[in-house]
Amino acid sequence: MKIVFVHRRGPGQFVHLACHLANTGWQVSFLCETMNVKLPGVRVLRHRTAPVLPATQIPEYHSAVGMNAATTLENLVTQEGAPHIVFGHIGWGSMMFIRDVLPTTPLLGYCEHYYHAEGRDVGFATDAAIPLSKRTHLRLRNAGQLLTLDQLDAGISPTRWQKSAYPAAYQPRIGVCHDGIDVHRCRPDDTARLPLPDGRVLTRETPVITYVARDLEPYRGFPEFMRAAALAATRHPDMLFVIAGGDGVSYGTPAPDGRPWREVMMTETGIDPARIIFLGQIPHDQLVRLFQISRAHVYLTYPFVLSWSVLEAMACGALVIGSQTPPVEEIIRSGKNGLLTEFADTEHLTEQMIEAVDMPDRFIDIRKAARRTIVENFALSHCLDRQTALLERLCKT
Repeated sequence: MKIVFVHRRGPGQFVHLACHLANTGWQVSFLCETMNVKLPGVRVLRHRTAPVLPATQIPEYHSAVGMNAATTLENLVTQEGAPHIVFGHIGWGSMMFIRDVLPTTPLLGYCEHYYHAEGRDVGFATDAAIPLSKRTHLRLRNAGQLLTLDQLDAGISPTRWQKSAYPAAYQPRIGVCHDGIDVHRCRPDDTARLPLPDGRVLTRETPVITYVARDLEPYRGFPEFMRAAALAATRHPDMLFVIAGGDGVSYGTPAPDGRPWREVMMTETGIDPARIIFLGQIPHDQLVRLFQISRAHVYLTYPFVLSWSVLEAMACGALVIGSQTPPVEEIIRSGKNGLLTEFADTEHLTEQMIEAVDMPDRFIDIRKAARRTIVENFALSHCLDRQTALLERLCKT
């Protein structure tokens, strides 16, 4: 069986599935602009990079990405024949013209995020009205997805909440299946140790609160976390805060003065630098150890794409304190498999962190239930089996 994955910057969400299929004998190719890792048994087909255009020209940019991807795929088909199936992310235009290259080949789309001007991430942290310019910009950002959705045989969204963002007319063709969490690698370990750059070693006995994001920014509630951490530090003499994440901006906007949000919040809160440890972006094995030693892991997010990190933390048996926002509420039931707090409730989050540090035995059952939630619903082997079965069904239709 021959499959082509399409992703602007691979491997993205397809990393586990691509490796799994290659290991089981599929011929796997990756069509992308860039590829940040080398996957065994996976061939990379790079297409030309489209020049980034202003926000007002989003459709033109998506069209350029789509044409570059389609041209490269057409060359492959001319040389080797058509693949049995194509599975691609629909968010950047890469899949827009695949049907014009492959009129009869099954096309499966990864449906991650559909933009809305109300009720989701846009406008979540402000009472200000969303201006017409922003609303039209979001509609243009969705145009490439709509054009792609019309051509797909099926789609996959990783969570029900993400699927629910798509227009009702397309939802019957979109299934829900997460990319999968490696529950054998991400598991509790009471003996875990995490060495720090300054020579200290953190263990399960250390009163540690953890926070993780790709980048430290408002979309993932970094300012709100820092305000609660600063307050907790004044009330608890021993609590440490360990943070993993970069100084860039993945989803939102930079700080008004151009500084990294880390610097902005250190200045605003005045938290003692000795009480807070910034690790930057760390390798995955260190991230797992961080979850394993955590007394409580704080995960705050706008109503936006759910992070893998919170599911990995739960798989490691961490006590997650999550924001009471829809993508988190789909996974966490407060008091059952985690704790929830209002996104900007500094006092409540502070109290929860202190309780987690001072009374860890109170949350043993919640930690166990958190891991059970991931094992039963997000285990990598189960997700891979479901995705593979869908691919095989589409190939037979």
